[in-house]
Amino acid sequence: MVRTLLDLGQVELLVRAARERGDWNCAEAAVRELCAAGEFDRALALVGPFAEIGWRPAAWVTAEIMIHQGEGDEALAMVRPDEAELGDGHVCARYAELLSKAGQVEEAVDVLTPHLGEYWLRSRLVEITEGQGRDDLVLDVLTREAKRMESVENAACQRCGESCGTSRTDRWDVLLLISRVLERAGRPDEAVEVLRAERASGRRHPVNFPEYYAELLARQGLIDELGALAAEDHRSALDVYAKALEDAGRVDEAETVLRDGIEAHGHPKDRAALMRLLVRRGRVDEAVETGRPTYEYYDCWNFLHWALELLVEDGRPGRALELLDGITDEYVKEHLDQVRHLRLWLLGEAGRYKEGIAEATALNEREPGEWDTALARLLERDGRTEEALALLRSSTHYLVHHDLPDMLIRHGRPAEALDSIPTIAEKRTAAERREREAAERREQDDPWAPTGEFSLEPPF
Repeated sequence: MVRTLLDLGQVELLVRAARERGDWNCAEAAVRELCAAGEFDRALALVGPFAEIGWRPAAWVTAEIMIHQGEGDEALAMVRPDEAELGDGHVCARYAELLSKAGQVEEAVDVLTPHLGEYWLRSRLVEITEGQGRDDLVLDVLTREAKRMESVENAACQRCGESCGTSRTDRWDVLLLISRVLERAGRPDEAVEVLRAERASGRRHPVNFPEYYAELLARQGLIDELGALAAEDHRSALDVYAKALEDAGRVDEAETVLRDGIEAHGHPKDRAALMRLLVRRGRVDEAVETGRPTYEYYDCWNFLHWALELLVEDGRPGRALELLDGITDEYVKEHLDQVRHLRLWLLGEAGRYKEGIAEATALNEREPGEWDTALARLLERDGRTEEALALLRSSTHYLVHHDLPDMLIRHGRPAEALDSIPTIAEKRTAAERREREAAERREQDDPWAPTGEFSLEPPF
């Protein structure tokens, strides 16, 4: 909701919600917008009440505002971690980010270096130092980490005679980051060589390693080498190779590569790549037919949905309905609710609102509440917006709390949309009520059962 309101330019509404509802999501988003507009005093006033109650994220944001104002030293002193907190990777990641924004990149690297055994913090190091002109420093730290991990791996191999999977994966992750930093530092040949040498080592690699290598070769225009990689590892590189050929204007070759790959391996990833290529060339019907063999695979549900979306976007919802109706009875039986939802959506796209409303109403009579969202959307498309909103307001289905504000926003009523979302206090009250009701039911069912503090009911 916050992201949607930002897209609509509703910053003042977020400011109001932060003040009146005490909502941190609204406050944080509004503060960032205010800072972007240079309204730092308003931003500090808005975040102040959250910081006063000890909400740590508010303290971080306050420090960030102060850095924007040129008060970097004061800001960093306010949030500097103590000795105990320096052992917390999450705290160090946030503090290092602020150090980098304040121009203290070396200290940011020092703060994160003890935590480089965690993959997400290695990535964070690379992210927060981008564009800071200290790539050599980052490369030095990552290179030392890669050597340390290789030593750990070798020692493990000597002890047990087998390669240690965890240390190996960590070292590969570091090599990918080294290549990434070399590339952004304007040293693409070295970036390629790091991965080329590791690839040539003959060691087995996780899937993302050859995929990243393939994408790097494509970015550097090394199409022949990419083609050789695709011949060795079609699952990781064939689609990247085909896209590189297409981008180089060799569209027919790209299509042939993918069709040959499908014939040889039949992998859904290659079908998806060919579908995307055909759509980019305006050949939607061929794309739909290319995906057809996968539409009833147990793990390829998204292919069918994608094909229907392609036809709808091409202005042919009727053709999409025909495709859906052609699915086998066995598949429909196993995915009944999914197929029904798709059918109702397509009836709406085809303008067959009355038919869709009748089907959704009948389904709702058999399964009360389950089809409220689909029925409300059809009512809305039929011009019966107030009926649709009334249905969503009265619904007890758990998904409706998403759909009601969305519909209000679509009709230019953002304030009502925000008000339709329960406040923290309202959520707490509802949770306590559910706890009481559950305890009462348990007592009625078994008067001798223990009651009280430990409920298995979810809080919201």
